[in-house]
Amino acid sequence: MENDKYFVIDFDSTFTKVEALDVLAEISLQHHPEQPQRIQKVKEITDAGMDGSLSVKESLEQRLSLLEAKKEHIDALVERLKNEVSESFKRNRDFIQAWNKQIYIVSNGFRDFIEPVVAPYGIRPDHIFANSFIYDKEGNITGFDLENALAGNNGKVAQLKKLELEGDVYVIGDGYTDYEIKAAGLANRFYAFTENVERNSIVDKADHITPSLDEVLFLNKLSRAYSYPKHRIKVLLLESIHPLAEKLLRQEGYSLEVHPGGLDEHELCERIKGVSILGIRSKTQVTKKVLKHANKLIAVGAFCIGTNQIDLESCSSRGIAVFNAPFSNTRSVVELAIGEIIMLIRNLPDKSHKMHEGQWDKSARNSFEIRGKKLGIIGYGNIGSQLSVLSENLGMDVYYYDVVEKLALGNASKCSSLEELLKKADIISLHVDGRKENRNMIGSHEFALMKEGVIFLNLSRGHVVDIAALKAAIESGKVTGAGVDVFPEEPKTNDEPFMSELKGLPNTLLSPHIGGSTLEAQENIAQFVPGKIIDYINTGSTTNSVNFPNLQLPRLENAHRLIHIHHNTPGILAGINNVLAGHQININGQYLKTNEHIGYVITDIDKQYSQDVIRDLKSIKNTIKFRVLY
Repeated sequence: MENDKYFVIDFDSTFTKVEALDVLAEISLQHHPEQPQRIQKVKEITDAGMDGSLSVKESLEQRLSLLEAKKEHIDALVERLKNEVSESFKRNRDFIQAWNKQIYIVSNGFRDFIEPVVAPYGIRPDHIFANSFIYDKEGNITGFDLENALAGNNGKVAQLKKLELEGDVYVIGDGYTDYEIKAAGLANRFYAFTENVERNSIVDKADHITPSLDEVLFLNKLSRAYSYPKHRIKVLLLESIHPLAEKLLRQEGYSLEVHPGGLDEHELCERIKGVSILGIRSKTQVTKKVLKHANKLIAVGAFCIGTNQIDLESCSSRGIAVFNAPFSNTRSVVELAIGEIIMLIRNLPDKSHKMHEGQWDKSARNSFEIRGKKLGIIGYGNIGSQLSVLSENLGMDVYYYDVVEKLALGNASKCSSLEELLKKADIISLHVDGRKENRNMIGSHEFALMKEGVIFLNLSRGHVVDIAALKAAIESGKVTGAGVDVFPEEPKTNDEPFMSELKGLPNTLLSPHIGGSTLEAQENIAQFVPGKIIDYINTGSTTNSVNFPNLQLPRLENAHRLIHIHHNTPGILAGINNVLAGHQININGQYLKTNEHIGYVITDIDKQYSQDVIRDLKSIKNTIKFRVLY
């Protein structure tokens, strides 16, 4: 321990999330006829005292006169405050207990409620300095000890002078009286604590703005619950991702930047610098060039099903985990497919267009039921298989083809080849992924194999269909109805024009990549993807990562968790264990999983270790990335 470091910590809105006298007002005035007005007035006086526009003595006197509080109310206040301790103080209880000889609570509040709240955290009674209430015989609070230095202006300065601390003094607080200690030359640094409240007049005077105790400990290289303060984790969300994702990531303590549209490669190269988490949908291309500029990137969240817009190999080689939402919008895409099949086989797009032009074309010509029709599904994954089940329930005969062996659901029949399916189906629906091998998998040759008058849907990826060949098939009558939701080239924002050869073709439904764009699907995705990323950062779990070996890990108590990402070569695990053994560190638990590209090792160790251990682990040959979780 560095015995020359001292931490002077404020209580209200710092050690606790709230101002204690504001809470006391809610308790003591519970049945008072002027309760709302008085509570509001107490809060206004509190703020005036905190920003220095009202003296400490005046602030205390005016609030106590409004409170009409009694001793019995203090017990209720203490119970409330015990549940209002700031989150970063709660999670860093070990630091507080270990450093209790160097930590002082100095407050213009009252010892009567401060000591019972801070004592369980290891704060020594003789290191608590605060005011004291005066009670009458009936237990009414009638005032406070005016002889106490903390009852007057510059009270904290006077108290610090009495302490005569020899060494570096760091003040952590949210009010003007905390700043006064530094201004008087009695502290090396004043940290404006903004976890609970941010006062501009105080922040402007601070040496450093600290959104949590973690930040103070990080800057001073002291033991802490989080190896890296969460507010330093910068998140960039693009393409109008559902607000729930933003809410969840902010709640976790990350710093967010949100951009409504996609970014081209050049723009993203600039914006990605300093970003730890990138959230995108389908338009933004995360290329090798972009990743070269991503100096702090830990994870990429694809708020959609596909990940072909992300260079997964480059992400893996740089130790960047990628997560997507493989199931969250499945139902939405399936419902759109069924809706379009019904509309196209009834020739509704053309009939609707004629109606808008004033033509009444009441006829059954080119209008059919879907019952008994043969539906061919290309790609029998999450979407294709669910489309299979629902379509069969509507009376269709379902056939499917997939390059991977998939179990048929219901009465669906597997085709042995793509050609077999193309020749058999009355309706064809594409549900394949965006891998390079699938580019132009449906072209003029494949359209020629299809039945005359086939209905064709592509709700998967734009580049899997040769657009010119599809146009020719529609114009020739080979395809009598087409539904296309995805295109090889798509506008990055809603302000850009849409260009396609398919515009204006008969009985053709064009939609702007909205297969998964229902409120339900977007909300599901916005909850699922951040959950996986947060879990990865907090525990190291890689469940549902598309490029990392999948490991499900529990949270760990009273130990450190080390993450080592490396190229999948022999001897890495032995190297890690040799380093730990060389430093006489006991392993509490260890997990290893690999894929063809990378190895992923999680090691849980005893709490005590030196920075030399970290240096040696990082220097192991073929290491890609190393980080300490806690």
